[in-house]
Parts: sequence; structure tokens; C-alpha cells
Amino acid sequence: MAEHPNAALVRKGYDAFTRGDMDTLRGLMAADCTHHVPGSHLLSGDHKGQDSMIQLYQRLYDETGGTFSVDLSHVCVDGRGHAVSVHRYTAERGDKRIEQNGCLVFRIVGDKITDIDECQEDLDKEADFWS
Repeated sequence: MAEHPNAALVRKGYDAFTRGDMDTLRGLMAADCTHHVPGSHLLSGDHKGQDSMIQLYQRLYDETGGTFSVDLSHVCVDGRGHAVSVHRYTAERGDKRIEQNGCLVFRIVGDKITDIDECQEDLDKEADFWS
């Protein structure tokens, strides 16, 4: 059975992110796409537009000295334009290290990502790491 197109789109995005291929990522997003990062730390907020989102992703690498790593576990779809990815990520920042689960909730229109809501396993742990 073939993979749902929205699941394939999300997997392609994770692959591009892991390889640092920001041009491919940009091509998967609508021009006004927004990535919502929860919490109250230096990366929190609404990153609206492709340029802002690419800057966010680059900053993940910059702030962690290139140690930010994500391992995609599952992608679930509803057939109505939503996909949810489940992943485990690790990073080091100064003398801090983080390893926890997270997920992204994607809204997809046509073949473009229009919105991403980020969810974390432990928001306090996340805030401490980025503080």
C-alpha cells in the first residue's frame, strides 16, 4: 500500500532538515507558512514566512554548535490535510544536553505545508535547555 501523500511530504521535510537542505524545505512550504514554537525561551513564538522559518531551523544548529539531531519515528495523517510527526531529538548547548520526544502538527493544503504547531514532551526541560 502506498504511503499517503501528506505523510510522504512530512518525511521529505524531515529528510531535508536532517541533511541541512534548506532549499528543499523552502519548496515544501507555502510562502506564508508559520511554525509555532511553544514556551517562553529564545526560540519561542510564531515564525511566519519561509525566511523566518529557515532562520529558526538554522538557529537550532547555530545555538547547539551543530549538535541538534532529530530522529523521526512516526507520521500519522487524517486524510483531511493534517499530519502529525513523532520524533526524538537531542542537542547540546554549552554544558547542557537535552534528549526528549516531540511532535509537529502539520496543516497541509494541496502539496504545501501551511502551518506547523510544535509540541514538546516536557516544556520546562525545553525552557531550561534554551535559557
